Amino acid sequence: MFRKPALPPPRGTLSWLLQLAYTTARLFSQNSLQNHAAATAFYFLLSATPLMLLLSYALQLLGHIAENSVPATILMAALYNQMQLESLTTLGFIPRQAQLAAGGVSLATLALSSRGLVNAADGAFHVIFPERKKHNLVLSWVLPLVILPILFLLMSAAALAQVTLSFLAQNNFIGTGNAQVLQAINTLFGFAMVWALLFAAYWRLPQQRPPARTAAVFALAASVSLGLLITLFGAFFKLENYQSLYGALGGVVFVLIGAFFAFLLLYLWAQAMYAYGKTDITALEKLFLAGSGEGAGKFESYVFGDSRRLLEKYGQVHPAGHTLIEEGDDSRTAYFLYAGRAVAYKNTDGERRRLSVLEEGQLFGEMAYLLNEKRTASVIADSEITVLALPPQIMEELMRHSAPLSRRIIDTLCQRLERMNQANRD
Repeated sequence: MFRKPALPPPRGTLSWLLQLAYTTARLFSQNSLQNHAAATAFYFLLSATPLMLLLSYALQLLGHIAENSVPATILMAALYNQMQLESLTTLGFIPRQAQLAAGGVSLATLALSSRGLVNAADGAFHVIFPERKKHNLVLSWVLPLVILPILFLLMSAAALAQVTLSFLAQNNFIGTGNAQVLQAINTLFGFAMVWALLFAAYWRLPQQRPPARTAAVFALAASVSLGLLITLFGAFFKLENYQSLYGALGGVVFVLIGAFFAFLLLYLWAQAMYAYGKTDITALEKLFLAGSGEGAGKFESYVFGDSRRLLEKYGQVHPAGHTLIEEGDDSRTAYFLYAGRAVAYKNTDGERRRLSVLEEGQLFGEMAYLLNEKRTASVIADSEITVLALPPQIMEELMRHSAPLSRRIIDTLCQRLERMNQANRD
């Protein structure tokens, strides 16, 4: 019967947050997600070009309707007043004339760029979540063609409602108080729509789906970050004489930079959610490799130097003489000797022969997991020992996550097999 180690209070959530941040940053850099964000931003800008043509065509159509419709007139005035469409037209963002044929070409271009945008985002998520499942062939072709137009329609509807309410409030059509309440409701609706989209992506895209609560929290963090980014860029874009200084080309570059940072945030929070489930694995890796020449540097030693959280979760204390592993058992648990000393024995011709002494910092018991065989030796505590008990799924994650640790385990396994063969020959 084992007991949990008695530990002083850990450093608290700060240690865990530092480990999460470090794991996220390392994976983010390894996966080159900034390049994926740049590619996605390019397709986003490519999608904006046909949208501007379609907007021009829609404005012309709205102008014809406004000749005989008061609501259409108010809507058109609100668009030009709140979204500064006249300035965008002057700068060249929106063409003054767009024919129906151009609208058709824009729809085709939008559909193709939508596929490129969705594929770029899907590629980034495939890197972030390597255990991705394959999509249905029909959905993989149809969904990218329609998702962006639908998304832009929903966002345009929310933006249209917002600018219309602002215009009505400024001209005292519905009262300032009523307009502010409606604007707040509309803003919450737009925020909820973005959150729902991110939640669906964070929860449904990984093959090993995280808990819904975890996906919801990280989607909320991503939505808040995107909201702050949009507010910051919106304030900068409205600086006096910005448009006149930089013109249309500067505006395009500005939109491209904004899209890049937006997708960078989206991928960063997705990577953080993946790292959330890998923090223990990274901490175990650093603990196992400490002192092997492949361990942590000074900063990593500080981040992962507190092992008390791992001991609380995986730690066991056994007295001297306790048989931790029995030869011939079917168990697959591996152990890391955190403190104390143990001895490995093997029964040969009815006699128990001593194979080796296990010191602090050694990983043992992994052979049964790797070879999928019964235990080939017994391990008995020579003194009171503190071990970390690692179930097979943790070992699988460690082997997949850390190439240096995998090399060390394989090297140790080869040495152990050689000693066992030598013992059998003797």
